Amino acid sequence: MCRLVIYKSTEPCKLADLLTRPAHSIINQAFDSRLRLDLRRPINGDGFGVGWYDTSEQDDSEPCIFTSITPAWNNANLTRIAEKIRSRLVFGHVRATTAGSLSQDNCHPWRHGRLMWMHNGGIESFDVLKRSLQALLPDDIFSIPQGNTDSEWAFALFLSILSNHIHPKPLLSPDPIPHLVLRRAMLDTIQTLNSLAKKHGITDPSLLNFCVADGQTVVATRYVSSSTQEAAS
Repeated sequence: MCRLVIYKSTEPCKLADLLTRPAHSIINQAFDSRLRLDLRRPINGDGFGVGWYDTSEQDDSEPCIFTSITPAWNNANLTRIAEKIRSRLVFGHVRATTAGSLSQDNCHPWRHGRLMWMHNGGIESFDVLKRSLQALLPDDIFSIPQGNTDSEWAFALFLSILSNHIHPKPLLSPDPIPHLVLRRAMLDTIQTLNSLAKKHGITDPSLLNFCVADGQTVVATRYVSSSTQEAAS
């Protein structure tokens, strides 16, 4: 599984104080992952990503994204920019692949307009239900994903559902989205994924720790599609 961190505050935080300097930062956890549920691959070395909203600009509605397929602990550029950037809302993610190849397009987080998204976990038997998920998407949203991960296609599904909730306002509107609307779209996304799993006879659970932000609001889930198992954290 992947690892992620979110920072949201009224006070800007230097990225280094969140990502690189602390003894138990997400970067250090990436190569010392003794608490991972999946002990087959006890490191998160399949790329990383950082997303933040720029607090130095008047128009900070769209997030900045920096991703790389190198291990986070060995990326000099991350160390350099982390000492210079401050933000009130930050996403950090270190990847251990469960679906999708090792490529920059598959590194979290992703963005669309002012929205930013990342995922920890996996959609069970995604190869089985992928085509049915894609069939639910309108053409304009179907063309958004550039990678091949279950996580990015879940983002596309979320965008499709969200667009219905905010219609006629476009997804690329610069205006913030009410937190209750983001929450409703997130719940509907999980419900849709559960329905697709049931349709295809998939009984093993999915781990759906999703996070989405619009620059003002963060909605995050800790969820497993099982009545007996505990959701991973």
